[in-house]
Amino acid sequence: MEITQSEVTVAEVFKDYINNGENGVSGYGGKLNIRPKYQRNFVYNDEQQAEVIRTVKKNFPLNVMYWIDNGGGNFEVLDGQQRTISICDYLEGKFGVDSIYFHSLDNTAKKNILNYKLTVYVCKSDSYQEKIDWFKVVNIAGERLFEQEILNAVFASEFVDNARSYFSQNNCAAYRIAKNYLNGTPIRQDYLQTVLSWLADKNSCTIKEIMSLSQRDDPSAQNLISYFRDVIDWVQKIFLNYHKEMKGLEWGIFFNQYADKIFDIPKITKQIEDLMADEDVTSKRGIYKYILTGEEKYLSIRTFDDRIKKFVYKQQGGKCAVCGKNFRIEEMQADHIKPWSKGGKTIIENCQMLCTKCNLKKSARELGE
Repeated sequence: MEITQSEVTVAEVFKDYINNGENGVSGYGGKLNIRPKYQRNFVYNDEQQAEVIRTVKKNFPLNVMYWIDNGGGNFEVLDGQQRTISICDYLEGKFGVDSIYFHSLDNTAKKNILNYKLTVYVCKSDSYQEKIDWFKVVNIAGERLFEQEILNAVFASEFVDNARSYFSQNNCAAYRIAKNYLNGTPIRQDYLQTVLSWLADKNSCTIKEIMSLSQRDDPSAQNLISYFRDVIDWVQKIFLNYHKEMKGLEWGIFFNQYADKIFDIPKITKQIEDLMADEDVTSKRGIYKYILTGEEKYLSIRTFDDRIKKFVYKQQGGKCAVCGKNFRIEEMQADHIKPWSKGGKTIIENCQMLCTKCNLKKSARELGE
């Protein structure tokens, strides 16, 4: 990895400055990607912007900035985005400081600002892992980058731009389609990271590997987008009634494992509604994994409380209800006489205390039925 330190004047950074909001911000003669398209549109508040300008006016040093060398004389800001935008927006006359705008300054004051030198560290490396490691080290101040934002910078490409336009913009297509199924927000890269993790699971690889291959094989990001649509279409086809518990589940992982499985849609629709209404099911979010796998552990079936255990233990005279041997209460387990799966409820009338050995045997028989 090559890291170089240089000084760049405000005038050089401001050359050909364009701020298109969510469509990106650029400068430095069009060679500096100050904020990539659809990256978080975080903006300093008025006082933060003013402090940046006051620092420059007084010729005090700003914190160092970090740029990525993307090759061909093109760069991208890794750290220092809002300081750069604040300075350039001030020069454009978008705001004033202490009631004075840039155009109202005398020529000497203007010249001093334009000649102010920004200290910049530039990272250049052909190793993706070196870039990631370095970005994590320098990502220590200001509005910290998230893991996915670091990867977006490392794998900057047409693929990343197109993927961000679909998954990372306010009211983007992914948000409109799947806001009820995904956690987080698009602009924090939550949607993009989630879908990349699903696709990585499908291909038994990492997000980094998916992004690296997609730079070459999927520049339009259509493969990623099509996969995402297939996942959401599958969810909506299999689970007809929406419940709030569906939000944030690993739908892509489920799709990867069960997309080819045939389901009796009317049957599982009724089953889900019954489970939602069942007071013994304490993990409503686990209902969907239960439907897919048939494993009751995902439902977290309500257990008998200590009051019931003590009452039944005393009623049984401290003996196991199956083998009849005496045990201390801590050596026994509360068991549903009629299993939950067959309609048994977690009530005192359906409780028996069994020793560990007998309880394991009973559970094994029930699983084998």
